[in-house]
Amino acid sequence: MSPAQITEANFKDYPPEARHVATSHIRLLQQLPLGFVPLLLQQIQGYDWRFPAERREIDQQLSYLASLTEDRRRRLLAGFQGLKLSPDLERLDWVGSPGGFSERLSAYLWSTHQIDAFRQAASNYLEKFAATVSPERLPVPRLGIAVIGKDVEHNSYPLFRKFRPYGTYFTHVNPANGLRILLEAAATRAAAHPVPFGHWYIDGAAEEPTSNSPLIGISYGGLEPVRRALLRRIEKAIDSGISGPEALVTMLHKMRPDEIGLAQTPGSQVLSHFQAALLTDGSGTQIFSTTFVQWTTRELWRRAQPLTILARFTPRQRQRPMNELLSGKEQNPELDPIGSLIDADMGAFYMWIDQQRLSGAKEASFLVWFENHNQALVISPTLPRNTESNSPVEMKWLLAQAA
Repeated sequence: MSPAQITEANFKDYPPEARHVATSHIRLLQQLPLGFVPLLLQQIQGYDWRFPAERREIDQQLSYLASLTEDRRRRLLAGFQGLKLSPDLERLDWVGSPGGFSERLSAYLWSTHQIDAFRQAASNYLEKFAATVSPERLPVPRLGIAVIGKDVEHNSYPLFRKFRPYGTYFTHVNPANGLRILLEAAATRAAAHPVPFGHWYIDGAAEEPTSNSPLIGISYGGLEPVRRALLRRIEKAIDSGISGPEALVTMLHKMRPDEIGLAQTPGSQVLSHFQAALLTDGSGTQIFSTTFVQWTTRELWRRAQPLTILARFTPRQRQRPMNELLSGKEQNPELDPIGSLIDADMGAFYMWIDQQRLSGAKEASFLVWFENHNQALVISPTLPRNTESNSPVEMKWLLAQAA
Protein backbone atom coordinates (compact mmCIF):
# COMPACT_ATOMS: atom_id res chain seq x y z
CA MET A 1 0.00 0.00 0.00
CA SER A 2 1.19 3.49 -0.81
CA PRO A 3 0.62 6.46 1.54
CA ALA A 4 -1.92 7.90 -0.91
CA GLN A 5 -4.14 4.87 -0.24
CA ILE A 6 -4.45 5.46 3.53
CA THR A 7 -8.03 5.64 4.80
CA GLU A 8 -9.55 6.15 8.23
CA ALA A 9 -10.26 2.43 8.44
CA ASN A 10 -6.51 1.76 8.60
CA PHE A 11 -6.41 3.35 12.06
CA LYS A 12 -9.28 1.39 13.63
CA ASP A 13 -6.95 -0.51 15.98
CA TYR A 14 -5.08 2.59 17.21
CA PRO A 15 -5.83 3.74 20.78
CA PRO A 16 -8.53 6.46 20.94
CA GLU A 17 -6.41 9.62 21.08
CA ALA A 18 -3.88 8.26 18.58
CA ARG A 19 -6.70 7.37 16.20
CA HIS A 20 -8.09 10.90 16.50
CA VAL A 21 -4.68 12.48 15.78
CA ALA A 22 -4.06 10.24 12.78
CA THR A 23 -7.50 10.64 11.20
CA SER A 24 -7.43 14.40 11.77
CA HIS A 25 -4.27 14.59 9.65
CA ILE A 26 -5.08 11.91 7.12
CA ARG A 27 -4.75 14.22 4.09
CA LEU A 28 -1.25 15.22 5.23
CA LEU A 29 -0.23 11.60 5.88
CA GLN A 30 -1.35 10.64 2.36
CA GLN A 31 1.16 13.10 0.90
CA LEU A 32 4.25 11.92 2.82
CA PRO A 33 6.85 9.51 1.36
CA LEU A 34 6.83 5.85 2.39
CA GLY A 35 10.34 6.16 3.78
CA PHE A 36 9.07 8.74 6.28
CA VAL A 37 5.39 8.35 7.12
CA PRO A 38 5.62 5.05 9.09
CA LEU A 39 8.22 6.64 11.37
CA LEU A 40 5.81 9.47 12.12
CA LEU A 41 2.97 6.98 12.63
CA GLN A 42 5.13 5.08 15.11
CA GLN A 43 5.14 8.19 17.28
CA ILE A 44 1.43 8.82 16.78
CA GLN A 45 0.41 5.23 17.57
CA GLY A 46 1.64 5.58 21.16
CA TYR A 47 0.11 9.05 21.62
CA ASP A 48 -2.27 7.93 24.40
CA TRP A 49 0.55 6.94 26.76
CA ARG A 50 3.19 9.47 25.84
CA PHE A 51 4.33 12.26 28.17
CA PRO A 52 3.01 15.79 27.60
CA ALA A 53 6.35 16.90 26.15
CA GLU A 54 6.23 14.07 23.60
CA ARG A 55 2.63 14.84 22.65
CA ARG A 56 3.53 18.48 22.20
CA GLU A 57 6.38 17.56 19.85
CA ILE A 58 4.14 15.27 17.76
CA ASP A 59 1.56 18.05 17.46
CA GLN A 60 4.27 20.53 16.50
CA GLN A 61 5.64 18.22 13.81
CA LEU A 62 2.20 17.73 12.28
CA SER A 63 1.50 21.45 12.36
CA TYR A 64 4.88 22.21 10.79
CA LEU A 65 4.43 19.71 7.98
CA ALA A 66 0.88 20.88 7.32
CA SER A 67 1.98 24.52 7.15
CA LEU A 68 4.38 23.89 4.26
CA THR A 69 3.45 24.29 0.65
CA GLU A 70 3.49 21.07 -1.35
CA ASP A 71 6.71 22.11 -3.06
CA ARG A 72 8.52 23.01 0.19
CA ARG A 73 7.39 19.77 1.83
CA ARG A 74 8.58 17.78 -1.18
CA ARG A 75 12.02 19.42 -1.02
CA LEU A 76 12.21 18.94 2.77
CA LEU A 77 11.50 15.21 2.49
CA ALA A 78 13.35 14.56 -0.78
CA GLY A 79 15.93 12.44 0.99
CA PHE A 80 13.25 10.06 2.25
CA GLN A 81 11.51 10.02 -1.13
CA GLY A 82 14.80 9.07 -2.79
CA LEU A 83 15.23 5.88 -0.76
CA LYS A 84 14.87 2.75 -2.89
CA LEU A 85 12.59 0.42 -0.90
CA SER A 86 11.89 -3.21 -1.73
CA PRO A 87 8.41 -4.49 -2.71
CA ASP A 88 8.47 -6.62 0.47
CA LEU A 89 8.71 -3.48 2.61
CA GLU A 90 5.92 -1.81 0.64
CA ARG A 91 3.65 -4.82 1.24
CA LEU A 92 4.09 -4.69 5.04
CA ASP A 93 1.25 -3.43 7.22
CA TRP A 94 3.22 -0.30 8.00
CA VAL A 95 0.12 1.59 9.16
CA GLY A 96 -1.00 -1.03 11.67
CA SER A 97 2.51 -1.95 12.78
CA PRO A 98 4.83 1.02 12.12
CA GLY A 99 7.28 -0.21 14.76
CA GLY A 100 7.75 -3.51 12.95
CA PHE A 101 8.22 -1.63 9.69
CA SER A 102 10.86 0.57 11.33
CA GLU A 103 12.87 -2.47 12.41
CA ARG A 104 12.69 -4.03 8.96
CA LEU A 105 13.50 -0.70 7.30
CA SER A 106 16.62 -0.25 9.41
CA ALA A 107 17.94 -3.70 8.49
CA TYR A 108 17.15 -3.14 4.81
CA LEU A 109 18.87 0.25 4.69
CA TRP A 110 22.01 -1.22 6.23
CA SER A 111 22.02 -4.15 3.80
CA THR A 112 21.56 -1.87 0.77
CA HIS A 113 24.08 0.76 1.95
CA GLN A 114 21.41 3.48 2.17
CA ILE A 115 21.68 4.09 5.89
CA ASP A 116 23.89 7.18 5.44
CA ALA A 117 21.38 8.71 3.04
CA PHE A 118 18.59 8.00 5.52
CA ARG A 119 20.53 9.59 8.39
CA GLN A 120 21.23 12.67 6.30
CA ALA A 121 17.55 12.97 5.40
CA ALA A 122 16.53 12.58 9.04
CA SER A 123 19.13 15.09 10.22
CA ASN A 124 18.01 17.64 7.63
CA TYR A 125 14.36 17.21 8.60
CA LEU A 126 14.99 17.49 12.35
CA GLU A 127 17.21 20.55 11.88
CA LYS A 128 14.58 22.34 9.84
CA PHE A 129 11.80 21.37 12.26
CA ALA A 130 13.78 22.39 15.37
CA ALA A 131 14.40 25.84 13.88
CA THR A 132 10.64 26.46 13.92
CA VAL A 133 10.09 25.55 17.58
CA SER A 134 10.35 28.28 20.20
CA PRO A 135 12.27 27.33 23.37
CA GLU A 136 9.99 26.26 26.18
CA ARG A 137 9.60 28.76 29.02
CA LEU A 138 10.29 26.92 32.27
CA PRO A 139 8.71 27.88 35.60
CA VAL A 140 12.01 27.07 37.35
CA PRO A 141 15.45 26.00 36.08
CA ARG A 142 15.99 22.26 35.79
CA LEU A 143 17.74 20.49 38.66
CA GLY A 144 19.43 17.11 38.52
CA ILE A 145 20.63 15.35 41.67
CA ALA A 146 22.67 12.14 41.66
CA VAL A 147 23.45 10.21 44.84
CA ILE A 148 26.16 7.57 44.41
CA GLY A 149 28.14 5.11 46.51
CA LYS A 150 25.57 3.56 48.87
CA ASP A 151 27.19 1.10 51.33
CA VAL A 152 30.76 2.06 50.35
CA GLU A 153 32.76 2.61 53.55
CA HIS A 154 36.25 3.29 52.18
CA ASN A 155 37.09 4.48 48.70
CA SER A 156 40.36 5.24 46.92
CA TYR A 157 38.82 5.85 43.51
CA PRO A 158 39.05 9.57 42.53
CA LEU A 159 35.45 10.69 42.13
CA PHE A 160 33.93 13.36 39.87
CA ARG A 161 36.96 13.69 37.57
CA LYS A 162 34.72 14.13 34.51
CA PHE A 163 32.63 16.73 36.34
CA ARG A 164 35.33 18.91 37.84
CA PRO A 165 36.07 21.15 34.82
CA TYR A 166 32.41 22.25 34.91
CA GLY A 167 31.70 22.88 38.58
CA THR A 168 32.89 23.26 42.17
CA TYR A 169 34.15 20.22 44.06
CA PHE A 170 33.43 20.24 47.80
CA THR A 171 35.51 18.07 50.12
CA HIS A 172 33.97 18.87 53.53
CA VAL A 173 30.21 18.39 53.16
CA ASN A 174 28.31 17.49 56.31
CA PRO A 175 26.69 14.14 55.36
CA ALA A 176 24.21 14.01 58.26
CA ASN A 177 20.68 13.27 56.98
CA GLY A 178 21.95 14.08 53.49
CA LEU A 179 19.56 11.83 51.57
CA ARG A 180 16.58 12.99 53.58
CA ILE A 181 17.50 16.64 52.96
CA LEU A 182 17.80 16.03 49.21
CA LEU A 183 14.48 14.19 49.04
CA GLU A 184 12.70 16.93 50.96
CA ALA A 185 14.20 19.58 48.70
CA ALA A 186 13.06 17.74 45.56
CA ALA A 187 9.57 17.27 47.06
CA THR A 188 9.41 20.97 47.94
CA ARG A 189 10.26 21.91 44.34
CA ALA A 190 7.58 19.55 43.08
CA ALA A 191 4.96 21.07 45.37
CA ALA A 192 5.97 24.63 44.45
CA HIS A 193 5.97 23.97 40.70
CA PRO A 194 3.27 21.34 40.02
CA VAL A 195 3.92 20.27 36.43
CA PRO A 196 2.54 16.93 35.16
CA PHE A 197 5.36 14.39 35.15
CA GLY A 198 7.74 17.19 36.06
CA HIS A 199 9.45 15.85 39.19
CA TRP A 200 10.91 12.37 39.69
CA TYR A 201 12.71 10.25 42.27
CA ILE A 202 14.56 7.20 40.91
CA ASP A 203 16.14 4.64 43.26
CA GLY A 204 18.35 1.67 42.45
CA ALA A 205 17.03 -0.19 45.50
CA ALA A 206 13.67 0.32 47.20
CA GLU A 207 12.34 3.86 47.45
CA GLU A 208 12.98 5.68 50.69
CA PRO A 209 9.69 6.45 52.45
CA THR A 210 8.38 9.93 51.64
CA SER A 211 5.08 10.97 53.20
CA ASN A 212 2.64 12.60 50.75
CA SER A 213 5.47 13.48 48.39
CA PRO A 214 4.43 14.91 44.99
CA LEU A 215 7.52 13.25 43.46
CA ILE A 216 6.86 10.41 41.02
CA GLY A 217 8.89 7.45 42.22
CA ILE A 218 10.31 4.53 40.26
CA SER A 219 12.63 2.02 41.87
CA TYR A 220 14.54 -1.06 40.81
CA GLY A 221 13.41 -2.79 44.00
CA GLY A 222 9.79 -1.79 43.55
CA LEU A 223 9.76 -3.29 40.05
CA GLU A 224 11.26 -6.61 41.17
CA PRO A 225 8.06 -8.65 40.51
CA VAL A 226 7.82 -7.07 37.05
CA ARG A 227 11.49 -7.71 36.31
CA ARG A 228 11.18 -11.34 37.36
CA ALA A 229 8.07 -11.82 35.21
CA LEU A 230 9.93 -10.36 32.23
CA LEU A 231 13.01 -12.52 32.82
CA ARG A 232 10.80 -15.63 32.98
CA ARG A 233 9.31 -14.72 29.61
CA ILE A 234 12.78 -14.14 28.14
CA GLU A 235 14.03 -17.47 29.49
CA LYS A 236 10.96 -19.27 28.17
CA ALA A 237 11.42 -17.70 24.72
CA ILE A 238 15.08 -18.75 24.61
CA ASP A 239 14.26 -22.29 25.73
CA SER A 240 11.58 -22.53 23.04
CA GLY A 241 14.21 -21.88 20.38
CA ILE A 242 13.41 -18.28 19.44
CA SER A 243 15.51 -17.50 16.38
CA GLY A 244 18.21 -15.11 17.50
CA PRO A 245 18.49 -11.78 19.31
CA GLU A 246 16.53 -9.80 16.68
CA ALA A 247 13.46 -11.99 17.18
CA LEU A 248 13.82 -11.63 20.95
CA VAL A 249 14.03 -7.84 20.68
CA THR A 250 10.93 -7.80 18.48
CA MET A 251 9.08 -9.90 21.06
CA LEU A 252 10.07 -7.49 23.84
CA HIS A 253 9.00 -4.41 21.87
CA LYS A 254 5.54 -5.91 21.32
CA MET A 255 5.03 -6.75 24.99
CA ARG A 256 2.17 -4.97 26.77
CA PRO A 257 2.55 -3.68 30.34
CA ASP A 258 -0.20 -5.98 31.65
CA GLU A 259 1.69 -9.02 30.34
CA ILE A 260 4.40 -8.45 32.94
CA GLY A 261 2.18 -7.34 35.80
CA LEU A 262 2.01 -3.56 35.37
CA ALA A 263 -1.29 -1.84 36.12
CA GLN A 264 -3.45 -0.60 33.26
CA THR A 265 -6.02 1.34 35.26
CA PRO A 266 -7.26 4.77 34.08
CA GLY A 267 -4.62 7.37 34.91
CA SER A 268 -1.77 4.84 35.18
CA GLN A 269 -1.19 4.05 31.52
CA VAL A 270 1.49 6.65 30.83
CA LEU A 271 3.59 5.53 33.79
CA SER A 272 2.96 1.80 33.15
CA HIS A 273 4.02 2.04 29.52
CA PHE A 274 7.10 4.03 30.50
CA GLN A 275 8.10 1.41 33.10
CA ALA A 276 7.54 -1.38 30.60
CA ALA A 277 9.69 0.43 28.03
CA LEU A 278 12.49 0.83 30.57
CA LEU A 279 12.67 -2.94 30.96
CA THR A 280 11.96 -4.04 27.40
CA ASP A 281 13.94 -1.41 25.49
CA GLY A 282 16.89 -1.02 27.87
CA SER A 283 19.92 -3.31 27.77
CA GLY A 284 20.73 -4.60 31.26
CA THR A 285 17.98 -2.64 33.02
CA GLN A 286 16.39 -5.94 34.06
CA ILE A 287 19.45 -7.24 35.94
CA PHE A 288 21.74 -4.36 36.97
CA SER A 289 20.46 -1.61 39.25
CA THR A 290 23.08 0.93 38.13
CA THR A 291 22.09 0.42 34.49
CA PHE A 292 18.44 0.72 35.44
CA VAL A 293 18.97 4.10 37.14
CA GLN A 294 21.14 5.51 34.35
CA TRP A 295 18.75 4.42 31.59
CA THR A 296 15.73 5.71 33.50
CA THR A 297 17.23 9.18 33.92
CA ARG A 298 18.27 9.22 30.27
CA GLU A 299 14.77 8.35 29.10
CA LEU A 300 13.14 10.83 31.48
CA TRP A 301 15.28 13.75 30.31
CA ARG A 302 14.68 12.75 26.68
CA ARG A 303 10.97 11.95 26.85
CA ALA A 304 9.32 13.67 29.84
CA GLN A 305 11.80 16.60 29.95
CA PRO A 306 11.13 17.16 33.69
CA LEU A 307 12.17 20.01 35.95
CA THR A 308 13.61 17.78 38.68
CA ILE A 309 15.23 14.35 38.83
CA LEU A 310 16.74 12.90 41.97
CA ALA A 311 18.50 9.63 41.10
CA ARG A 312 20.06 7.34 43.69
CA PHE A 313 22.52 4.75 42.42
CA THR A 314 22.84 1.67 44.65
CA PRO A 315 25.05 -1.46 44.54
CA ARG A 316 24.40 -3.77 41.62
CA GLN A 317 24.93 -7.51 41.62
CA ARG A 318 28.32 -8.84 40.57
CA GLN A 319 28.86 -10.02 37.03
CA ARG A 320 28.02 -13.68 36.42
CA PRO A 321 27.44 -15.76 33.28
CA MET A 322 24.64 -14.19 31.26
CA ASN A 323 22.42 -17.28 31.38
CA GLU A 324 22.53 -17.11 35.19
CA LEU A 325 21.72 -13.40 35.22
CA LEU A 326 18.80 -13.80 32.83
CA SER A 327 17.35 -16.67 34.81
CA GLY A 328 16.62 -14.31 37.73
CA LYS A 329 16.52 -17.29 40.08
CA GLU A 330 19.12 -16.20 42.63
CA GLN A 331 17.29 -14.59 45.56
CA ASN A 332 20.29 -12.93 47.25
CA PRO A 333 22.93 -12.14 44.62
CA GLU A 334 26.36 -10.93 45.74
CA LEU A 335 26.67 -7.16 45.47
CA ASP A 336 29.63 -5.09 44.31
CA PRO A 337 29.61 -1.70 46.11
CA ILE A 338 33.02 -0.47 44.89
CA GLY A 339 32.45 -1.49 41.28
CA SER A 340 28.99 0.06 41.47
CA LEU A 341 30.45 3.33 42.75
CA ILE A 342 32.66 3.55 39.66
CA ASP A 343 29.66 2.73 37.44
CA ALA A 344 27.55 5.36 39.19
CA ASP A 345 30.23 8.03 38.94
CA MET A 346 30.13 7.67 35.16
CA GLY A 347 26.35 7.20 35.15
CA ALA A 348 25.90 10.49 36.99
CA PHE A 349 28.09 12.22 34.41
CA TYR A 350 25.93 10.87 31.58
CA MET A 351 22.88 12.04 33.52
CA TRP A 352 24.26 15.58 33.50
CA ILE A 353 25.14 15.39 29.78
CA ASP A 354 21.57 14.33 28.98
CA GLN A 355 20.26 17.26 31.05
CA GLN A 356 22.42 19.61 28.98
CA ARG A 357 20.61 18.62 25.79
CA LEU A 358 17.36 20.20 26.98
CA SER A 359 16.09 23.75 26.80
CA GLY A 360 17.33 26.01 29.59
CA ALA A 361 20.63 24.14 29.91
CA LYS A 362 22.59 27.31 30.73
CA GLU A 363 20.37 28.03 33.73
CA ALA A 364 20.17 24.40 34.91
CA SER A 365 22.03 23.02 37.93
CA PHE A 366 23.36 19.61 38.90
CA LEU A 367 24.47 18.18 42.24
CA VAL A 368 26.25 14.85 42.73
CA TRP A 369 26.99 13.51 46.24
CA PHE A 370 28.94 10.53 47.57
CA GLU A 371 26.31 9.13 49.92
CA ASN A 372 27.14 9.32 53.64
CA HIS A 373 30.52 10.88 52.83
CA ASN A 374 31.77 14.45 52.66
CA GLN A 375 32.39 14.73 48.91
CA ALA A 376 30.04 16.47 46.51
CA LEU A 377 30.18 18.51 43.34
CA VAL A 378 27.80 21.22 42.16
CA ILE A 379 27.45 22.61 38.64
CA SER A 380 25.50 25.85 38.79
CA PRO A 381 25.42 29.28 37.14
CA THR A 382 26.19 30.75 40.59
CA LEU A 383 29.38 28.74 41.23
CA PRO A 384 32.80 28.86 39.55
CA ARG A 385 34.05 26.10 37.30
CA ASN A 386 37.05 23.86 37.83
CA THR A 387 37.26 24.88 41.49
CA GLU A 388 37.81 22.96 44.74
CA SER A 389 36.50 24.08 48.10
CA ASN A 390 37.80 22.65 51.37
CA SER A 391 35.52 24.75 53.57
CA PRO A 392 32.92 22.96 55.72
CA VAL A 393 29.46 23.23 54.15
CA GLU A 394 25.97 21.92 54.88
CA MET A 395 23.88 20.01 52.35
CA LYS A 396 21.16 22.67 52.52
CA TRP A 397 23.72 25.32 51.58
CA LEU A 398 24.77 23.25 48.54
CA LEU A 399 21.14 22.94 47.50
CA ALA A 400 20.69 26.69 47.79
CA GLN A 401 23.51 27.12 45.26
CA ALA A 402 21.95 24.59 42.90
CA ALA A 403 18.21 25.19 43.24
